[in-house]
Formats: sequence, C-alpha cells, structure tokens
Amino acid sequence: MDLTEEIVSIVRDVLNLGDRASGFDSSTRLIGSIPEFDSMAVVGLITALEDEYGCVFEDDEISEEVFETIESLTRLVESKLS
Repeated sequence: MDLTEEIVSIVRDVLNLGDRASGFDSSTRLIGSIPEFDSMAVVGLITALEDEYGCVFEDDEISEEVFETIESLTRLVESKLS
C-alpha cells in the first residue's frame, strides 16, 4: 500500500466513512466536500497521523491548505517522513 492509500484509509477510519471512501484518490477534496470533515475531524485526523507515523505536527504546519485534498495532506505527511 502506498502512502496515498494509507492516508485514504486513515481518513476513512477517522471519519467513519466506510464504503463512501472507496473512490477516494489523491485529488479527493476534503474541506467543504465531506460533511463529516469538521474541526473535530481535523483534530482526530492529526492525532491518528501522528500515532501512525510517529511524528508531530506543529500548529504552524496545520492550515486549511493542508486539508484541501488527500494529496496536500499526503505531502505534509511525506515531509515528516523524509
């Protein structure tokens, strides 16, 4: 499984989307496109990503742009893993 697929899986699990996430890919929009994607979801997603990848996201790294698409979120995670 590549990183994008892993991120999709984490988003699906955190937001409890089930089969609704089956068509998600790197271009899938998050903020404003998924009703479940609210401020609490952002906190849950950041926590899940930190736990999964053993990294810490600083407050200044978390912005609306990061949560625009799966791809933008994947880029943030990639920056922490390299």
